[in-house]
Amino acid sequence: MLYYLFEYLDKLDFPGAGMFQFVMFRSAMAAIFSLLIGIFVGKKIISVLQRRQIGETIRNLDLEGQYSKRGTPTMGGVIVILSILASTLLFGKLENIYIILMLVSTVWLGTLGFADDYIKVFKKDKEGLKGKFKIVAQIGLGLIVGLTIYFSPEMVVRENTEIRVNNVIEEVTYKNEDVKTTSTTIPFVKNNNFDYKWLVRWMGDYADTAVWIVFILVVILIVTAVSNSANLTDGLDGLTSGSSAIIGVALGILAYVSGRVDFASYLNIMYIPGGDELMVFASAFVGACVGFLWYNAYPAQVFMGDTGSLTMGGIIGVFAVLIHKELLLPILCGVFFVEALSVIAQVAYFKFTKKKYGVGKRIFKMTPLHHHYQKPGDGSIDALIQKPFAPLAEPKIVSRFWLVGMILAVLALATLKMR
Repeated sequence: MLYYLFEYLDKLDFPGAGMFQFVMFRSAMAAIFSLLIGIFVGKKIISVLQRRQIGETIRNLDLEGQYSKRGTPTMGGVIVILSILASTLLFGKLENIYIILMLVSTVWLGTLGFADDYIKVFKKDKEGLKGKFKIVAQIGLGLIVGLTIYFSPEMVVRENTEIRVNNVIEEVTYKNEDVKTTSTTIPFVKNNNFDYKWLVRWMGDYADTAVWIVFILVVILIVTAVSNSANLTDGLDGLTSGSSAIIGVALGILAYVSGRVDFASYLNIMYIPGGDELMVFASAFVGACVGFLWYNAYPAQVFMGDTGSLTMGGIIGVFAVLIHKELLLPILCGVFFVEALSVIAQVAYFKFTKKKYGVGKRIFKMTPLHHHYQKPGDGSIDALIQKPFAPLAEPKIVSRFWLVGMILAVLALATLKMR
């Protein structure tokens, strides 16, 4: 909204009003404003949650310091959502289709997570919203995003073309026309565009239609997978919010370079007209995560609940799809995916060994993976992996996961030139 006000003031030659034309300036303001909302408004929200006794129900997992968290307010994800929405509405271009989709995704997933937390807290049902309803809602969002990309005339790209001399890239140029595409950036290869159409070439004349069906299915898979992975990661103070902030920084950089033809040309990636505006949203997202971390860092004064974790993961998934960088997510969201894979592997191995030997066995002492490091490796738990033998303190586990996330974020950015 402020963008349009200052655009009008700029026409009247109001001093400094032209600064709002620059994405970098508005992104910086969005990050600062979102951070301040998280800190100051967050304090008020936490007070309300405490007065209403909206506390977390703690299961007995036999973890050190577990019961000290009993009664800590939950549903703090509301702080993150409000910070993102307020900051983006103030500093973003609201007619930009990418911003619109991100706002819709934030509200959609925030509502889903809120419903889940509401059932857990107020209905006293620890299972929360049924899993099938969560999946249906996530599929619904995936359909909205995928179909919007397909039908919206504003969601186009200009594909990069290499000019080679003696097998050396001399120049990267772009076609004159904007096109719809199902191409995406793929890491570690010279020709770093992967088109989903290659998967359906065998369908001949039907390939052009089939590829969009495949693409929409991929979008649904990504939104669901990243959202649920972030949800599984949310188990230690500051782990999900800190990791999401790191990912958000990397996504903001990717959006900016993809929306600038000069940087896109240098990196030899697709140019996405209007995509740089997503940096404003990414900055608001990072500011909201850090603002929430002010209260969520160990020892946490508030938990985000599913209201926050489902929303954060879904935002990351949708954002990556919009800038055609979704195949970088296994690297960029490595922490989330390893947490999810640890649960999948644990359950699968337990069922396999129980069927084969009559007794279920474990790979890790406990999953998701972050809890594995909180358990002693003294043999009291029958697991293949016993290290570390001494349980680690919660802040150390979180800080090490953050460091791994930072390394993965740098690696994901580096893959644009590592070919």
